[in-house]
Amino acid sequence: MTESRIKTRLEALHAAGRKALIPYVVAGDPNPQMTVPVMHALVDAGADVIELGMPFSDPFADGPVNQRGAERAIAGGMTLPKVLDAVAEFRIQDGETPVVLMGYLNPVIAMGEEAFCAKAEAAGVDGLLLVDMPPEEEGGLVDAAKTRGLYVICCAVPPTTDQRMRVI
Repeated sequence: MTESRIKTRLEALHAAGRKALIPYVVAGDPNPQMTVPVMHALVDAGADVIELGMPFSDPFADGPVNQRGAERAIAGGMTLPKVLDAVAEFRIQDGETPVVLMGYLNPVIAMGEEAFCAKAEAAGVDGLLLVDMPPEEEGGLVDAAKTRGLYVICCAVPPTTDQRMRVI
């Protein structure tokens, strides 16, 4: 990846005086076969970046709607390798819209941090948002992601202190 799709998109939006529309959808919900068509429909409807949820069996940081989406996706057979396959299939027709994977650290560790980042890069993923990875724990995953040109996006919530924001 020579130039980041995320950076390019955000710079273009800034130049146009626009904010980014970044919809979230759980990969595999309502079923795995719908993931790629839904991603294209989001772009057709105006999405600037797609946040694609990696379904996880214990999505404790998600609300009930996203939890049920993850449950349906898993019940339908969605897996982390299939999420990456969906991104690769999406890239066949869309090489410009940034895709950020959102999820939890356990499946990434189970696949192997380096292997996951290599497969994510090969599929055309642009960024990672792992809601249960505090900055103090990032280590090898962040190094592997940065080496492969993947943005690592950290979470901050309204009560986050200024000191914590500097760490993030």
